[in-house]
Amino acid sequence: MTTTATLVPVFAALGDETRWNILAALGEGDASASALAGRFPISRQAIAKHLAVLQGAGLVEPVRAGRELRYRVLGAQLSETARRLDRIGAEWDRRLAAIKRIAEEL
Repeated sequence: MTTTATLVPVFAALGDETRWNILAALGEGDASASALAGRFPISRQAIAKHLAVLQGAGLVEPVRAGRELRYRVLGAQLSETARRLDRIGAEWDRRLAAIKRIAEEL
C-alpha cells in the first residue's frame, strides 16, 4: 500500500475524539467493549462500532480471553505512522532550511 493509502485510515480513525480516548484507554490494558462502555458515556454497541473502525485501521486487534473478546492496541501501526510523520517533518525541515539559505544569500 502507498503511504497515503495506509495513513488516511489511521488519521480518520484517530480524528474522532471518542476513538482517540478508546485507544488511550486500551493503552492502559486490554479491555472488552463492555468494560470500555463502563468508562465512557456511550453504549456498548457504539463502543463496538468505534473498535471496528480502529481494527480496520490496524490500530487494535481482538483477542479471545475465555468467553470474552478483549481488544489490544497494536503498537506496530502507531510506530510506523510516527516514523512516516518524522520523515515528512524532516523533509519539511530540509525545505525550510533551503529557503532560509536562499533568503540569506539575497
